[in-house]
Amino acid sequence: MNAFAESVRTAVGLILQADAQLLRVVGLSLGISGTACALAAAVGLAGGAALAVLRFPGRRGVLVLLNTLLALPSVVVGLVVYLLLSRSGPLGEWGLLFTPAAMVIAQTVLVVPVVAALTREAIADSWKQHGEQLQSLGAGRWTGGALLLWDERLALLTVMLAAFGRAISEVGAVMIVGGNIDGHTRVMTTAIALETSKGDLPLALALGMVLLGVVLLLNVLIALVRAWSTRSHGAAHGGVNDGSRAAGAMHG
Repeated sequence: MNAFAESVRTAVGLILQADAQLLRVVGLSLGISGTACALAAAVGLAGGAALAVLRFPGRRGVLVLLNTLLALPSVVVGLVVYLLLSRSGPLGEWGLLFTPAAMVIAQTVLVVPVVAALTREAIADSWKQHGEQLQSLGAGRWTGGALLLWDERLALLTVMLAAFGRAISEVGAVMIVGGNIDGHTRVMTTAIALETSKGDLPLALALGMVLLGVVLLLNVLIALVRAWSTRSHGAAHGGVNDGSRAAGAMHG
């Protein structure tokens, strides 16, 4: 118990003193996960909205695949990305293996299904309520989907916060494609695993505390955004009507 208390005390000291190694690992983690989420947003938001409003042959199959990818093990993603980026792989000439870029790619692959699935659900519900109104004013499905993406921006913000939490807490894929190289590809989750195996419990605990703090902050932000969205629910419906009038004006 004394050893545990001493480790905790040392870990808190590292955080309060802004230990250079700790800050380097935390900064890299935030940068990689933030970049992955930005890329996932570009693909997942548009893809999710398209799946919500468009009807095309094979759509059910795409939805089944998307739902399957939600449970995709991170180590499988890491293995696939590793094979693609290895020297004998099709993308080996890019030289991205064991770099932060490879870790961004792996996290993006993991996060895109989450963003796309939750976006599809949010836009599909909104389309059921306002789709006919938008179409009656001349907005096609593509335009209607874009308008609803803007109208549901608060709900989609919570989606992106949840996706960031998924990315920053991931360990398997980034360990495989990043190599956990000190000062280069070592992030919080991989550093915790390494420092624990080495017996450096204070640093592992400090990183764990920071990671828990980030996850806690994300959950608080999600709760605040949801509360804000609930309070402005009436205004949000007004936003849809404004978007409908805009669609009608474009049609006119």
